[in-house]
Amino acid sequence: MSALTRKGWRDLWYLRGQALAIALVIAGGVATLVMSQSTYESLTATRAQFYREGALADLWAPLKRAPDTLLPRIRAVPGVQAAQPRLQAAATLSLKGFGEPVRAEVVSLPLHGGQPLLNRVQLRSGRLPDPGVDDEVVVGEAFASAHELHTGDRLDMILRGRERRVRVVGIGTSPEYVYQSPPGAVFPDFERYAVLWMNRHAMERALNMDGAFNNVVLRLEPGARPAAVIAALDALLARYGGIGAYGRHEQVSARYLEEELRQLQTMARLFPAIFLGVAAFLLHVVLMRLLGTQREQIGVLKAFGYRNRTLAAHYLGMAGGIACGGTLIGIALGALQGHWLAGVYQDIYRFPFLAYHLSLRAVVMGFAVSLAAAWAGAAMALRAAVRLPPAEAMRPPAPPRFRPTLIERLGLQRWLSQPARMALRDLERRPGRAVLTVFGLAMACAVMMVGRFQDDAIEWMVDTQLGVAQRHDLSVTFIELTPRRAIFELAALPGVREAEPVRSVPVRLVHGHRSYRTVIEGLPDPARLKRTLDTRLQPVQPAGGGLLLTDYLRGMLQLAPGDEVEVQALDGHRRRRSVRVEGFVHEYIGAQGYMNLDALNRLLGDGDVVSGALLGVESGAESEVYRRLNRRSRVAGIGSRLASVHSFYTTMAESLLVFTLVAALLGAVINFGLVYNAARISLSERGRELASLRVLGMTGGEVGMVLLGQLGLLVLLSLPFGFAAGVGLCWLMATGFQSELFRVPVELSTSTFAFAGLVVLGASVVSAWLIRRRIARLDLIAVLKTRE
Repeated sequence: MSALTRKGWRDLWYLRGQALAIALVIAGGVATLVMSQSTYESLTATRAQFYREGALADLWAPLKRAPDTLLPRIRAVPGVQAAQPRLQAAATLSLKGFGEPVRAEVVSLPLHGGQPLLNRVQLRSGRLPDPGVDDEVVVGEAFASAHELHTGDRLDMILRGRERRVRVVGIGTSPEYVYQSPPGAVFPDFERYAVLWMNRHAMERALNMDGAFNNVVLRLEPGARPAAVIAALDALLARYGGIGAYGRHEQVSARYLEEELRQLQTMARLFPAIFLGVAAFLLHVVLMRLLGTQREQIGVLKAFGYRNRTLAAHYLGMAGGIACGGTLIGIALGALQGHWLAGVYQDIYRFPFLAYHLSLRAVVMGFAVSLAAAWAGAAMALRAAVRLPPAEAMRPPAPPRFRPTLIERLGLQRWLSQPARMALRDLERRPGRAVLTVFGLAMACAVMMVGRFQDDAIEWMVDTQLGVAQRHDLSVTFIELTPRRAIFELAALPGVREAEPVRSVPVRLVHGHRSYRTVIEGLPDPARLKRTLDTRLQPVQPAGGGLLLTDYLRGMLQLAPGDEVEVQALDGHRRRRSVRVEGFVHEYIGAQGYMNLDALNRLLGDGDVVSGALLGVESGAESEVYRRLNRRSRVAGIGSRLASVHSFYTTMAESLLVFTLVAALLGAVINFGLVYNAARISLSERGRELASLRVLGMTGGEVGMVLLGQLGLLVLLSLPFGFAAGVGLCWLMATGFQSELFRVPVELSTSTFAFAGLVVLGASVVSAWLIRRRIARLDLIAVLKTRE
């Protein structure tokens, strides 16, 4: 072992406290990188394997009714490799001991049994229904787990107004339903939404669709253009009530999973950059001060013939050693966190398996970026040291120029104690160091605010969307368009306080060369149970024949108030009309349009009809209303607003809590690393000064005030900057997470600011306590010895 190597190990042991703090900061960044990247790659690989094994379709084409004899023409469309006809229908389920409505989507299996060609069912237990038996079903695994269902259990199902009792013969999942959210909802609801697979003969009889289908899924040939196939398919299915074919990018489950993967990528870029940037700053400060104390040693080494390149490699090696230690810790932590996160994703996205693996790419990236950050910080510190001639390096540095500080020039020093004046004087004479420390502490505070930000944002989204805007208790969906007078029957049900009609129409909005597939909801005037809100959360009513659009569509379609947009209805008479955009409404979930119900019906030419209703229900009457609605043959499904909110919090509570705790821990590590390093290095630099003050009669507390007082002031100064940085960081994350499915509001509660500030102060107190112990143990004689 060379002399420089031995010296490097001794220096690292001497700096073990600072080195450990820096390593922990690096570990936080690498852990986030490894966790996010490994989970991203594992989810991507699992999704690809599941989609491949389950033969996920490339296109979906819903319609009203088409005969099986149409299939050859569908398969003959250029670009179509395979087509699978099927039946789909909404149903309601009743479970013993569960008094809330359960919406279900029932999908048919092939006529002669066995697995479908596309969107296969992967059985977790049991078997597929027998083709000759009408009362057998396969239940989705998520719903079965939520209600502890097993093969052999019985369910009461109402399908197209007909009540039947079915038997569970299998529990399974499908790549088509990885993310299981009820129609029109954003969040999964495993207790109140089910997917069932049923014999097609049984569904044909229940739906009165013998020899017909209302949905077809397709696989495309390699290299086929989806847009061309969709155009040809829509033209073919138009006369059969087709409402527009769509690809995977518009299929609900695939879209949500893709958005989740994009958010993981954002996390993998953002958080490591923060942690490793702080680590580079810490290494710069540590090595700068270490080099300052080793000027004489550097001069002697140069005088003995050591070249600048050799000395630079020596100190870069020390920085690299700290980075490698932190990286190893980060890889271990990231692997554990990634394994936990993969389990959370498997609960939310119902994969039958999730092959989590530690990403080799993430490990290599972790080492590369941590070494790059460490060497960048070390290089800035080495630049001045390696340029010093040996003779100059062996001389002590010139003493700094001392002059009255701003506080003294203003005459305020008489209001401060001597230790306080000394602390403020040191800060003013080294402003660059103080600014960098405040910046690092502010970033620690910002990281912790990001941890709480998700909870605040989702709370705001739910309160605004499902509290202020939506005020109904139940939503009712009809099997098909129904005369508006049916609302009076619902309003007359015992327990129903009020009822409002709604109509939801699938459309394609076209403006110039831009288009977007969505729905337009027709609302009565005035609407009380579902309100459209502006940016100030004040109700705005769609008036006349104008159209209100979600503000997200303003940028997507490049629209402004007063513009004309072409509305292409995808069902009914499939009319195309130009409609004036009256304005925009502020919503966080989805991207749709709103019109006055009467104006929408006139536009489409279907008469005075509705597709559903919103009900206000008296407290305690929900069960009776559910029971009466289930008896009505035209009711396809019932949804509970409050139940959906409760289900969301039940599903997401664990992941939000753990994410908050992880962010708090990482922010505390940054804070501890900064404060502890700054205090330890100041103690090394000012040991003689502090020991002299003790000899002159100052108490240990007064001496500690000189060092720790200025650090406490820096911590307090960092809080407002940290709060501002936290808001900026949350805005950056919200911008990165924005999509057509949902937008994350930058809304932070007072408790989030308080939480971040308290954790910063707590970590600073722990650091100060450790340094205070070192000050109390100063060996005055050893420290005051004259340096040779």
